[in-house]
Amino acid sequence: MLDAAQRAEAADLLWAARRDRTPVSPLTDGYPGIDVVDAYEIQLTNIRRQVAHGATVRGHKVGLSSEAMQQMMGVDEPDYGHLLSDMELSEDVPVPAADYCFPRVEVEVGFVLGAALPGEGCTPYDVLAATEYVVPAIELIDSRIKDWRIALPDTVADNASSAGLVLGAARVRPSDLDLTDVPAVLHRGGQEVARGNSRAVLGDPANAVAWLARKVAAFGVRLEAGQVVLPGSCTRAVDVRPGDVFQAEFGGLGSVSVTFQ
Repeated sequence: MLDAAQRAEAADLLWAARRDRTPVSPLTDGYPGIDVVDAYEIQLTNIRRQVAHGATVRGHKVGLSSEAMQQMMGVDEPDYGHLLSDMELSEDVPVPAADYCFPRVEVEVGFVLGAALPGEGCTPYDVLAATEYVVPAIELIDSRIKDWRIALPDTVADNASSAGLVLGAARVRPSDLDLTDVPAVLHRGGQEVARGNSRAVLGDPANAVAWLARKVAAFGVRLEAGQVVLPGSCTRAVDVRPGDVFQAEFGGLGSVSVTFQ
């Protein structure tokens, strides 16, 4: 457990890393006593800073919720973070790859809430009842930690390595789709680079959303009506290069694309 001064110092390090696009060494190296409670408080400090600079909370995310992503990143449980208005990207506007440190893309079934979720005790049934629709999504992830050398406290402190999100045009009621079996394929420049299924996300992405609602309730955070929740990737993450054009296609849920320059 860190003290208040150490938490503030760690938050400053990540704030500068994001601002200057200069990654820092893992917090778990510099602060050996850091735990996930410290990490989320560090995250919240920088979220409050971004809000003070004009951003608004657009939603929340779960990361590393699939076995493939946990193995890829070397962690053994999901992480969680905020989605802010200044992270929203468009299918129609190329994204400058140089604005990020180590960008990667993930393929996700996004949830848009029509009602707030309960915190403690939230179930997948609560999630489905509160979800207005699900959408095809690509999440842009990035790490302000050097070379993605992250343990769980590193990525939680770093806002779950979140950097951007793109939502496709489709809007589907969760009752019209089997959320436990949505196949997804990611193409880069017309070539398949990753394939997966929504069941990789804790067996059902609604499970991940319910887990998140319970997890953040302890910090006084609630998932509210109108917010977007990204539950985790159906596939492994794929590195971004300038000039890449990605398109993710989902069975029964349409597609979404993003271009990098």
